[in-house]
Amino acid sequence: MHAALDEARRALAAGEVPVGAVVVSGGEIVGRGFNQPIAAFDPTAHAEVVALREAARLTGNYRLTGATMYVTVEPCLMCVGALVHARVGEVVYGTPEPKSGALVSAVRGLELPGLNHRFAVTGGVLEEDCRGLIQQFFRTRRA
Repeated sequence: MHAALDEARRALAAGEVPVGAVVVSGGEIVGRGFNQPIAAFDPTAHAEVVALREAARLTGNYRLTGATMYVTVEPCLMCVGALVHARVGEVVYGTPEPKSGALVSAVRGLELPGLNHRFAVTGGVLEEDCRGLIQQFFRTRRA
């Protein structure tokens, strides 16, 4: 999660919502990403999607079976869908996202019918650090 927090800080420095993600497979980080929809002019450039794209490219396979995604904020529904398609084994997130979190908060995306894959979920890892970074960003934006 520390590596995901480093990615979130990169997003913050770029003026993006500070969410960071890493994909770990075989004990090594194979993908990194931070939110960049503003700079990339891409509404799908969430940290999770950016990290999945890099991991797929580096491993030579879009199916990241058994990999673990570490992300600082609970993923949205779009990202949950991407994680299902990538066949990750587990998602570990830092802080819940009460408005758009799609694992446990706003929607329980893994309970939707018709999914051909499900993954383990662990929340609350370095929660205070992850939440603090997001809160800092929005406090500054509102000021």
